[in-house]
Amino acid sequence: MTEVILHVYDVTNSGSEKTNNTILNINKIFKDTIGLGGIFHSAVQVYGEDEWSFGFCEHGTGVFSCPSGKNPMYTYRERIVLGKTSFSIFKVNQILRELSREWPGSDYDLLAKNCNHFCDEFCERLGVPKLPGWVNRFANAGDAAMEIAGNTAFRFRQAKTEIVSASKVAYRFLVGVTSSNGSAPESPANSNTGVPRFQASWFKNLITNGAKPSGTEVDDQDEDVLLQRQLSKQGSDQLSRQNSQQEPELPPLHRNFRHTSS
Repeated sequence: MTEVILHVYDVTNSGSEKTNNTILNINKIFKDTIGLGGIFHSAVQVYGEDEWSFGFCEHGTGVFSCPSGKNPMYTYRERIVLGKTSFSIFKVNQILRELSREWPGSDYDLLAKNCNHFCDEFCERLGVPKLPGWVNRFANAGDAAMEIAGNTAFRFRQAKTEIVSASKVAYRFLVGVTSSNGSAPESPANSNTGVPRFQASWFKNLITNGAKPSGTEVDDQDEDVLLQRQLSKQGSDQLSRQNSQQEPELPPLHRNFRHTSS
C-alpha cells in the first residue's frame, strides 16, 4: 500500500503580475474564507518523487511529470493525502501509459478537460477518492453553464422549427378551404373570400419570418378593402330585397290584361 497525494497550486502563470495577484485574492476569498473554490492546478503523486498532471500541447500526449510540489509555472498551495492504493508500481506505470494515450494535449479544455479532470480520472483508476469538490468547482460550474446555454439555444431552435411546420400545415389547410368554396381567391363577389385570404396571408408571413407579424406589419389598406367588400355585398343584398318588396310579381290574370290593352 502506498499513499496517493494531491498537490494543489494557485494558477499564476498569466504573465501579468496584476492578474496573478487578482487570482491569488480570488482564491483567498472564495477558498480560504468562504470554502467555495477557486482557480487551481493539481497533480497526483504516487510512488517516487514525481507528480503527474495534464496540460495543453499541439502534438503528443498532454500527460507530464515534474518534481512534486515544484511546478515552476504555478504558486504552490498545499498537499492533500487522498488515500492509499494497493496497486504495485508496475500497475501504476501501466495506468499512466494508458492515460498518456487517452489524453492528448490537443484535447485540453479549460472547462471540460483540464488538469483537475485528469487527476480525478487518475485517482479513480488508482482506487482512491477523487479530488475535493472545491478544487475544480469553478470549472465545473462554467462547463455546466455552457451546456445549459447550448441546450436552451437548441430548444429555441427546435420550437421555432415546430411552429413553422405547424404554420405550413395550417396554411395548406386554409388554401384548400378557399379552393373548395368554388370561387376564385381574388373574386370580390364572394363575401367569405376575404377572411381566408387574410388568414392565409398571415400564415404565409409566419412561415417566411418565423414569427407572428405584429399589428404594424398588416397594411391598414388591406383591412379597408376587406371591409368595403363586405359592406358592398351587404348593401347589394339589402337593395335587392327592397326592390323585390316594392315591385311584387303581378298575378297572371292582371299581367295578361295589361298586355292585351297595350
